[in-house]
Amino acid sequence: MKAFVLQGGFGLDHIVETNREIPSPGRGEVLIRMKAVSLNSRDIGVIDGFYNPDLNTPLIPVSDGVGEVIALGEGATKFQLGERVSGIFTQSWKTGEATQQNWVTTLGSPLDGLLVEYAVLPEEGLVRVPGYLSDAEAATLPCAGVTAWHAIVEEGKVKAGDTVVVQGTGGVSLFALQFAKLQGAKVIVTSSSDGKLERAKALGADFGINYKKNVNWDQAVLDYTDGRGADHIVDLGGSATLNRSLSALKVGGQISIVGLLSGSSVEGLNLIPAILRKARLQAINVGSRTMFEHMNAALQHHRLHPAIDRVFPFPQAVEALQHLAHGSYFGKICITF
Repeated sequence: MKAFVLQGGFGLDHIVETNREIPSPGRGEVLIRMKAVSLNSRDIGVIDGFYNPDLNTPLIPVSDGVGEVIALGEGATKFQLGERVSGIFTQSWKTGEATQQNWVTTLGSPLDGLLVEYAVLPEEGLVRVPGYLSDAEAATLPCAGVTAWHAIVEEGKVKAGDTVVVQGTGGVSLFALQFAKLQGAKVIVTSSSDGKLERAKALGADFGINYKKNVNWDQAVLDYTDGRGADHIVDLGGSATLNRSLSALKVGGQISIVGLLSGSSVEGLNLIPAILRKARLQAINVGSRTMFEHMNAALQHHRLHPAIDRVFPFPQAVEALQHLAHGSYFGKICITF
């Protein structure tokens, strides 16, 4: 079987195509023929050594994918041959609160990921995916979908009439937009592109702010809400956006800290707005298998379709990663097998 592997150093130049033996499932495990994967910013962070400069290689990158069950190990009874399944991002996080021990079981680092034609995973680390979704659409769910669901529904408890701000038009942001609209909220989207803002409005966004043209986007949020501020902000920018997120928040509002697109260290964090607004800052680290299953039930009921930017064939996996690294996309980038 073919696999793309990070070896010999960090960076996209060190992603190479290799041939390996098709693995066999052990007790309680399932062999999956991969159908599609989707890419996340984390994948580039892993490949570039940002998350772990001491990462052991060779490593198969990419955490999110969907495949067909083609063999069952001894004692594996949860799935049937031919079913379509996705791996949960944190393989050991089944339900409830996560623990420190869970973080060593994430796909795509430190565990091997899914940029490979066949993969073996424990049946407890898999979920069925909604049948109406295409393979590419289903592959977008494990990280971006679950992260947004966790932020908006599980932790955020967004309700009808709330105002939600989502930053950017990547996978998590657009899932957050769609899930917030399902809850009956008004949604403000920020982007540096007027074209992307128009596309976000076509997905249901109520208001768009071009933060390149309006650097004081927090004031624009306050103006839109008649000075009240947003009930919930999904912050993907990190260091460059958190202060303005605090400024745009209502008293008692919540910020879901999801991304680190502009850096992981916030210098000059102004705590006064946080105190005045009784701000709740909740870090979101994808989610559990139970959250994934709850989200899938909602997707099946509402027939929601994820936003996909572009689909690449498997031999062009490096080009797909380069497209992700370039940063100019709307929704998810996928690879089909």
